[in-house]
Amino acid sequence: MNFQSIASELMLSDDEISAMILFKLHKRGNWGASHTAFDNLQKGFKDTDLGKHGAKRIDKLARDFIRRGWIITKPTSYGMQVSLNPRQSEEIMAFMRRFFPEV
Repeated sequence: MNFQSIASELMLSDDEISAMILFKLHKRGNWGASHTAFDNLQKGFKDTDLGKHGAKRIDKLARDFIRRGWIITKPTSYGMQVSLNPRQSEEIMAFMRRFFPEV
């Protein structure tokens, strides 16, 4: 076993990161009209958990959620704001429960 394989086992998978992004917004109460800055989604993750291009991974996964309709955006003069889509709450909660059963 070499360092590369050990490092890849320690990193979080895309599904785990996705669940953490959704859980973070859920825990903050960011559903519908309550929103937070898109840049805040990257906060709270350790570099070792994300790998070399961690911020880009989070950005890509969050944009995938926007395309899916799970995260809704609100453009403002001070940057893009995001929140969870209350119309998709059943699907979002089901996805989060796979990784966070207590939700």
